[in-house]
Amino acid sequence: MKVRHSVKRSLFVLLALVAGLFPVSAQQAVPTIPFESVPNPLKLPPDIHFGEIGGVAVNSKGHVFVFSRGNVTGPSYMAAAAQLLEFDQTGKYVREIGKNLYAWSYAHAVRIDKQDNIWVVDKGSDTIIKFNTDGRVEWVFGRKGEASHYQQPPDTASSLSNILRRAGVAVNAPTPNNPRNPPPVHQDGYFNQPTDVAWDAQGNSYFSDGYVNSRVAKASNRGEWLLSWGSLGSGPGQFDTPHGVAVSPGGEVFVADRGNRRIQVFNGSGTFIRQFTIDVPLPADAKPAIGAAPTQLNTGSMAPGAPDALCMTPGPNPVIFTGDLYPGRIYKVSLDGKVLGVYGKSGKNLGEFGWIHAIACPSENEIYVGELLNWRVQKLVVKEGRSSRQ
Repeated sequence: MKVRHSVKRSLFVLLALVAGLFPVSAQQAVPTIPFESVPNPLKLPPDIHFGEIGGVAVNSKGHVFVFSRGNVTGPSYMAAAAQLLEFDQTGKYVREIGKNLYAWSYAHAVRIDKQDNIWVVDKGSDTIIKFNTDGRVEWVFGRKGEASHYQQPPDTASSLSNILRRAGVAVNAPTPNNPRNPPPVHQDGYFNQPTDVAWDAQGNSYFSDGYVNSRVAKASNRGEWLLSWGSLGSGPGQFDTPHGVAVSPGGEVFVADRGNRRIQVFNGSGTFIRQFTIDVPLPADAKPAIGAAPTQLNTGSMAPGAPDALCMTPGPNPVIFTGDLYPGRIYKVSLDGKVLGVYGKSGKNLGEFGWIHAIACPSENEIYVGELLNWRVQKLVVKEGRSSRQ
């Protein structure tokens, strides 16, 4: 009897060890979110067209704001590509905001705060602009590179690089695999290819900054620069392309650390709290939206689950919606990192995605998704009689 008991106990321990090596959550099938894509949700005038969709947002009235890399002006190389358009709750075109704005260069994100002010992040001009509800500029963060920088005849290639960097253009942007090009020294109030903005309950702003500076910055509700944290790397509190930011009702700052394939969580002072990854098995028919499938599946911006877009639903019990470039899926995630649902794949048809770059999530049952490659915004709603809560 003692031998049998010992054998059973050994088997129990072995099973426990196996369960520890292979977490149950990673083995369970993630439910499909019962979304359906609404055809033609936004009606454009005949003479206006979307380009790549950098950002999408929804205000308290249900109006949809789209920051598109449309209205292209100038040469094909380094052309100005940014246009901010508003649609009402039925999808009817309302207006263009900020036409001929000095900041317009390369659209990256649009967000709406609790007062329905409109904030845009322009990656090309290194500026973040706050518009009031009338569409007039109230605050400017950062500074656009001077046009005169491009007119100075460089004596050497290195001087040209310095000119471009001062103008906010990334030249041989540093990566973890390129240590010989160290990132520039961070400067208060200046950005280098910023990506997103979010706010806490007190109205303080958080900026993800971004492709070159690899940090998060914070400004007060009066627009005063307060602090920044982060550097290029893969350790806690370091970033490789912080591509999105959201703040929970409790003040936790969630950062989409795309290149490191994770979401990091901080307090409002930049102290690291935790991190999590989105691990959903690849389907057998997974395909990239363009180009070859990535060979690195655990790191890098093209890895499955690498957060290219980040949105948090409003209210006291929010969830996160995020999306990846490959295999082109939307993920619904709890604030503690549990994947609650998944939807979509790469493609060109409704319910498929070509490089998800922006998500607006007014509720769990209705979200808007902006795509780079398909030049469109999809409106996803939960099928009638269903709930997104599984």
